[in-house]
Amino acid sequence: MTTIKLHNTRTRTKEDFVPIDPDNVRMYVCGPTVYDRAHLGNARPVVVFDVLYRLLRHVYGADHVTYVRNFTDVDDKINATALARKQAGANGSLEQLVQERSDETIGWYLHDMGKLGTLKPSILDGRHEKAMPRATEYIPQMIAMIDDLIAKGHAYAAEGHVLFAVDSWKDSYGALSGRSVDDMIAGARVEVAPYKRNPMDFVLWKPSTNELPGWDSPWGRGRPGWHIECSAMSYELLGESFDIHGGGNDLMFPHHENEIAQSKCAHPHGEFARVWMHNEMLQVEGKKMSKSLGNFFTVHDLLEQGVPGEVIRFVFLQTHYRKPMDWTEKKAREAEVTLRKWRALTAGIEPAATAAPVVIDALADDLNTAGAITELHRLAADGDAARLLASAQVVGLLSNDMGSWADAGAVDKSYFAEEIKNWMLLRSEFKAQARIWMKSGEKEKGGLFFSWADQMRDKDLANFGFSVKDTNDGYEWELLPILSRVNIVRSSTGNVSESESEKARENHWAQTLLRMAKHREGLQKHYDELIAEA
Repeated sequence: MTTIKLHNTRTRTKEDFVPIDPDNVRMYVCGPTVYDRAHLGNARPVVVFDVLYRLLRHVYGADHVTYVRNFTDVDDKINATALARKQAGANGSLEQLVQERSDETIGWYLHDMGKLGTLKPSILDGRHEKAMPRATEYIPQMIAMIDDLIAKGHAYAAEGHVLFAVDSWKDSYGALSGRSVDDMIAGARVEVAPYKRNPMDFVLWKPSTNELPGWDSPWGRGRPGWHIECSAMSYELLGESFDIHGGGNDLMFPHHENEIAQSKCAHPHGEFARVWMHNEMLQVEGKKMSKSLGNFFTVHDLLEQGVPGEVIRFVFLQTHYRKPMDWTEKKAREAEVTLRKWRALTAGIEPAATAAPVVIDALADDLNTAGAITELHRLAADGDAARLLASAQVVGLLSNDMGSWADAGAVDKSYFAEEIKNWMLLRSEFKAQARIWMKSGEKEKGGLFFSWADQMRDKDLANFGFSVKDTNDGYEWELLPILSRVNIVRSSTGNVSESESEKARENHWAQTLLRMAKHREGLQKHYDELIAEA
C-alpha cells in the first residue's frame, strides 16, 4: 500500500499518515460562510482537499473514506445581507430572508465548486447531504456541548453570552498557531467586552434580537458563536477522534485554535484531529486579491467570462498547497492550451488500468500536485495517452463530464492564417531594418526596431489571442484560449441556445480579424514613416 506523507501543522513536520481506522478514514474541512458567492481564494481549499480526498480513496478505497465539509449558515454577515434585502423592499421576515439567502448561496457554491470538478463530500454510506451539514441543523448539539463545557469549568455565562474560559486551557491554547496566551493578550488591540474574565475568552453563545435568527437555550434566546459549530458537527459526524482537519491558513487562529480548545475540553479522552493541514493564500497577478485593487472576482465571474472550470483547477494544481498561489491570465491561457492538447491526445481511448506510480508518489508526498502535473507533462510528451488519462483523472482532470468546453467553439486556424502571415511579413521588415542599423553601427536604432518586432509577436498578437514562436523554418503559431471566450448576454431565463452561442463566437472572431488588420496597417504606416525620416 502507498504510504502517504502529510505536513502536520500541529507538529510542524511531515509525517507518515496512519489512519485511526483504515476502514473509515475520516476528514473534516471547514466550509464556507454562505452570505455571498465564493471568490477565487475560497475555492483553493476546496480543490486542495478534493485532491486529498481522491488520493485517500485511491489508497484506501472509495468505500473507506468519510469526508465532511460544513456550511456556516449562522453568521452576522448573512444577517446583514438579509437586512439589506429587507430594507430594499423584499417580502418576508428577516429570519425568512436569512434562510432564503443561505439556501441561494449554498446552491451557488455547490454549482461553482462542481464546475471545478470537485467531488461532493460523503459519509461511508454515500449520503452527501449529511456530509455537508448546515450549522442550523446542529443547534441542539451545540447547546449540549456548551452546557457540558460550563459544567466542566471551561466556560461561563455572562449577560446573555456564554464564553470559553481560555485560562482553563492556558497551557495548551495557542499550540497549533505557535502563540502563547500572554503574548496574545499583550498584542491584542481590540476592545475587550466588560463581561469577559480574560481578554482572550471567546464567544460560544450570544443573544439574538426577536428579528434575528435565534434558538431557545438555558442562557436565553440566542445563536451559537462561529467556533463551536465545527466542534459540535465534527463530533457528531466523525467522533471525538478523527484523522485530518483542513482549511486555509487564515483559519489557523483563532478558528482552529478555538476548535481544539472546545473539543479537547469537552472530550478530554479524544484526540480531536490527529493531522492538521492548512493551505496558503491566493494572489492575483502578484498582488493580494482585494476589491480596492480591482482584482477581486468570484469563481462565477471567471466561469461567466468563459474560463473553463477545468482550467481553473489546473492552475490551482500547478502550485503546492503550502505555497502562495498566484492566479494570472497567462497561467490560465497556458493551462487551457495544455488541456486542449491532452484532451486531443486522449480522445477516444480508454484509460489505463492504473495511474502512473510516479504521479501517485508525487501526490503521496504531502500532496505535491505541482510534481504530479510535471509527471503528466512527461506522459504526454512520451505519447502514453492511456496512462496520461488514468493519471490525470486521479487529480480530477480529463474527466468526461468536464470536457465539453474543449469541443465548444473550436476555431479553424485557416480563418486567421492569412492575417498572421501578413503580420509576420511586417515583423520581418522590422527585423531586417534592425539588422541594417546594427551593421551600420547605429545600435540604438537597431535595438529599437528589434524591440518593436518582438513586441508585435509577444504582446500585440498575444493580446489578439495568438501564440507565435520563431523556428528555424520561419515561425509556428497557435490560438490562445482568449479567442474562445465570448461574454454572451443571456436571456431572462439565463439560457442561451447553441445557435446564439455560435453566432456570438463567429462575430467575435470576425471583429478580431478586423481589429488585427487595422492595427497592423497602423504599424505599417509607422514603419514607413520611420524609414522615410531616416
